[in-house]
Parts: sequence; C-alpha cells; structure tokens
Amino acid sequence: MAATPAPPTAPPKPTWDPRKPEPPFPWLRPTIRIRLTLLYGGMFLIAGILLLSIIYLLAAQALHDGSGQSFKVIGTNITITSETCPQLQGATDNSQLNEMLKQCNAVQRQHALDDLLSRSLGALLGLAVIAFAFGYAMAGRVLSPLGRITRTARAVAGSDLSRRIELDGPDDELKELADTFDDMLERLERAFTAQQRFVGNASHELRTPLAINRTLLEVHLSDPTAPVELQQLGKTLLATNERSEQLVEGLLLLARSDNQIVERKAVDLAEVASQAIDQVHSEAEATGVEIRSSSEPAVVQGNGVLLERVALNLVQNAVRYNVPEGGWVEVTTRVQHGQAVLEVSNTGPVVPAYEIDNLFEPFRRLRTERTGSDKGVGLGLSIVRSVARAHGGHVSARPREGGGLVMRFTLPV
Repeated sequence: MAATPAPPTAPPKPTWDPRKPEPPFPWLRPTIRIRLTLLYGGMFLIAGILLLSIIYLLAAQALHDGSGQSFKVIGTNITITSETCPQLQGATDNSQLNEMLKQCNAVQRQHALDDLLSRSLGALLGLAVIAFAFGYAMAGRVLSPLGRITRTARAVAGSDLSRRIELDGPDDELKELADTFDDMLERLERAFTAQQRFVGNASHELRTPLAINRTLLEVHLSDPTAPVELQQLGKTLLATNERSEQLVEGLLLLARSDNQIVERKAVDLAEVASQAIDQVHSEAEATGVEIRSSSEPAVVQGNGVLLERVALNLVQNAVRYNVPEGGWVEVTTRVQHGQAVLEVSNTGPVVPAYEIDNLFEPFRRLRTERTGSDKGVGLGLSIVRSVARAHGGHVSARPREGGGLVMRFTLPV
C-alpha cells in the first residue's frame, strides 16, 4: 500500500517588515509638542525667577529708602529734628508730635510704594522686550524646517521635481512630514517622467502612419488616369487624414502645455500677434473678415512657440466663428496693471454667458458636442487655457454686445 503523501508545508513567513520599527518607548520620542512644552515651560520658569528676584531687590531697596527717617535729640528740652520730616521741629506737645510722626510715616510709605511700582514696571518692560526677542528667535529656530519645506515646495511648483527636502535632525513630526513629502515627490517625478516618455512615443507612433497615409493619398491624387470617383474619394480621405493630423498635434500640444514652463525667454506679445495675423490673413480675405490691429509692446518671459500658438488659435477662432458678411476681428496688445494683455474681439453669433465655460473644455462647442464641424478639432481654446496656466497667466471670455466674443489673455510681466 502506497504511503500517503505529506501535506505541503506552508511557505515561511517573511522576516523583513517594510514598516519602520517601533521605538521601545514611543512616549519618549522627541516630538514637536514635547519640545515646545519644555521650551516654553523653561522660558516661563526662568522669566518667573528673574521677575521674582528683581521684585525682591526692588522691595528691599524701597524699604531701606522708606525707613531712612532719622531723629536727633537736641538739648535738654528733647527737641526732635528729622531731615526727611522737618515739620517735626514745630511740634509743641506730645500729641502733636505723634500726629506728625504718623503723617511722616504714611508719606514715606507711599513714596516707597510708588518707587517700587515704577521700578517694577520698568523691569517688567525690559523683561517683556527680552522675552519677545528670545521667543522670536526660538520660534524661528523651531519653525526653520517648515521654511525649508516651503522653499522646496515652491521649487517643485516651478516643475523642478528633482528637488528633495532631505531634512535631518530629531525624528519628530516635521521630519516625518518632510519624509512623506519626499516620497510624494519621488512618485510625482516618476509619473511625470512616464507621461513625458508616453508623449514622446505617442508623438512618433501617431504621426508616422498619418504621414504615410497622406503621402499615399497625394501620390494617388497626382495620377491623372485615376477615375473621378477615386479622385473624389481620395480628396475626402486626404481631408480626413489632415483633420486627424491636426487632432494629434493638438492633443500632443495640450499634453505638453499642461506642464510648467521651465525654459523662459523674452517674448513680445505684439510680435506674436502680428505673426498670427499674417498667417490668418489669407483665410480672413477668403471669408470677407476684416482684421484690425492695435499693438503696443508687451514683453513677457515664456515659451515663444506656445505663445505663438495661443495667438494663432485666438485669431483663427475669431475669423472662423464670425458672421457671413461684414465681419471684423480686432487684435490689441498692451501692458495694463503690471500684466501683458492680448485681447481678440470679433463679430459673430450671440453667445450666452452661461456657455462661456464650455468653450475652454476639450472637444466642446456651443450647445453641442464636437461631432462634425470642419472649422477645427475642438482643442484650440483648451490649448490656450493650458498655456496660460503653465505661464502663470489667465484667459477669459465674455460675450460682446451685438454678438461675438472678447477673448482676453493675460500674463505677468
């Protein structure tokens, strides 16, 4: 009879624990709360000892000064004289003398109390100044790690994800916060690196087949012996392919412009707007739209390619979404309230104010989703908003009286 096989043994438990080991006495951990308690408690104790010592010395001095009344017996008639109470010399009997002595003691006592109060107030004021200065210095020392964390966060906000806090010192709440922040930055850097790698790969993988399709269609359309039906089909496919290329370029530009701009150069919005007008001029003439411009120098620090795309998108939209006859587009640049402004106004259909926000969403148009318009791919204003955010600026739109829109693109100078 065959032996029954032994049941499989359970796999050994891992001996390594990724979590941080617990200290033997967690309540002895030098936390910020304990350190602040010891610091402020010690400061209060020291200040109390100093104040008590000063008051004691002042009281002793005041009592010494207040009891400095001297009496002298002159002659056999027992004449009493005092430097601090000269009116005793005029006493004629014992009752009058006792009354004057009582008044002199009251005056001296009040003088001692007043002197003690004035000196105590002076000592308190001096201690308050010292306490505030010492407290300010100690608070800055305690909160210095927070300043380091804040400076690193600002550097990260400028797209420098390689920065780390690497806070040293006691294992307290601030070090725990800094370590957590460093871990978060590590994950964010990996995520952004993966995104940039994906955008680069997608840029190649998506553009290549579309470029091949366009080449094949153009070669086919150049054949004069091709049937008319195939010629028409080729033109339709070529227009569709061109639209797909625009969509891919818009998506890739939108992905790139969502990030903060690291390399900045001086760019004049007036020059950018002039180039955009030159590129759209032929399309405006074909549709009967007049373009007016009023440009003043408005130099900003940014990416010239992205800002050129912003101006081109705004002017193109203003030309394409216009009235059939007698339309116009006005482009102005200026510096206003410390900001460079690019403003594009146009005639066009009446736009409800509650639908303005939809214009900046990808693939969104007025009242309907983008389904089949030949005017664009629905990413123009989304790219404008992304570029504005990446440059620390703002873009807004408002309906114009009589129809059309006023697009306002602002960047800090």
